[in-house]
Amino acid sequence: MAIVGPSSLDWAIELGMVEWGVTALLANGEFDAGEVVATRSFLMREAGKSSLYTHEVRHAAIEALQDAVGKIVAGDAGDGDRRTEATPIGRARPLMSQHVREIDWQTDGTDTLIRKVRAGEGHPGVLDVIGGCAFHLFGVYRERNLHGTPGEIVAQRNGAVCRATADGAVWITHLRQRDTPTQCYFKLPATLALELAGIELTAPVIDAAPDARLPAGDTYREITYEAHAGVGYLRFDFYNGAMSTDQCLRLREAYGHARAQGNTRVIVLLGGDDYFSNGIHLNVIEAAEDPGAESWRNLNAIDDLVRDIVDTESHRVISALGGDAAAGGVPLALAADYVVACQDVVLNPYYAHMGGLYGSEYWTYLLPRRIGATLTARLTQAPFNPMGAREAVRLGVLDAAFGTDLAGFRAHTRRLAERVGNDGLHRARLDDKRRRRAHDERTKPLQAYRTEELARCLECFFGRDRSYHDARRRFVYKLPAAETILRQAA
Repeated sequence: MAIVGPSSLDWAIELGMVEWGVTALLANGEFDAGEVVATRSFLMREAGKSSLYTHEVRHAAIEALQDAVGKIVAGDAGDGDRRTEATPIGRARPLMSQHVREIDWQTDGTDTLIRKVRAGEGHPGVLDVIGGCAFHLFGVYRERNLHGTPGEIVAQRNGAVCRATADGAVWITHLRQRDTPTQCYFKLPATLALELAGIELTAPVIDAAPDARLPAGDTYREITYEAHAGVGYLRFDFYNGAMSTDQCLRLREAYGHARAQGNTRVIVLLGGDDYFSNGIHLNVIEAAEDPGAESWRNLNAIDDLVRDIVDTESHRVISALGGDAAAGGVPLALAADYVVACQDVVLNPYYAHMGGLYGSEYWTYLLPRRIGATLTARLTQAPFNPMGAREAVRLGVLDAAFGTDLAGFRAHTRRLAERVGNDGLHRARLDDKRRRRAHDERTKPLQAYRTEELARCLECFFGRDRSYHDARRRFVYKLPAAETILRQAA
């Protein structure tokens, strides 16, 4: 059996289609061909291709597969006369080429440009030229206030660049250089990619405070904060969930702002729609002059953030995972008092695949605190498969999982946070939280966990064993085997 789309999702986004779907086929000898057994369609959300695959396509594919299997078991599939599913509307389209994706900065408006970049999100991106160098563009956001000569870079913020379009401007967050003597042909924050390509940026740096009072969708901000009904919502939407040293520092500053607000009782940590966090930023580390030193800085920066969350005595903290979490992103979430997730979220609290990296983020305290030492060992040692949200609730990693889509999850989270903040038990629960934290500190100080974890990581980063560096390089360059790395480096 095969699950296919009636037309490429790239084309659906590029053409501005409002609905798309997937089809379960009884596969035959031809590619993506066979008798239709089940179909599922969904409304197109304004998002990139990879985000739609993460949520809508995944849901639709699972539903279509379950329906198809049920029909096969019942004997209702494989006979065209008995098939109840209508043949999906659409036609086969060729693989979308860069010629179709090409941007004409002089004539393309903001809406057109956004569709083009979103249609190539994840892979392959949209090929363009900046400063005489060829780059693939990723991560696009609307800018409603800045303008300039079409194609001109008019501003920069948090690693992204703002380019003027024919009728406005857009933010481009990530670039991948096509041909580069530095060999950094992987996705990087736009300003870093340009710097490594020797392109000097003269556009002004525009700050965006986390509590900036700008309407949603008016500009690009990685970190936002808003308060409502005694609850502060801190949202951090980092590309692919990776958190660089700079991003960790800025998020820690924003968390300090949220913690300092006296008009809130609860802080909700909201990651992005697709990822809550995947821990340290391996691409930025790979591009650094000294990857070992940057790994060390990055890990310490995320550790500082996690400790601030654990030590929060003024608020109850909720981690709300609308997207997946992996590696250091899991203990980051578990630093909160309550951890909830959307039902389709996947967790992978595992580091060892990265060349035996031990990891930090106080995981040796935070995981056993919830699920005990035995289960912690099973979840963090090979072999291990990622777990879905329902299993994570059963094991005690999560407190609850709810919501079948992002909108439903966010609405449910808001109701939960307001109930937690206004249940009349706020002071008593904070007192209990302080007592438990003081007891844990007497038993074993947090610093001791960190010191032990970082000692193991120090050896990974700076020791003779190069397994971590080789595995990181394989991951970043998407290389299949260590031998390929050696040939590439030669």
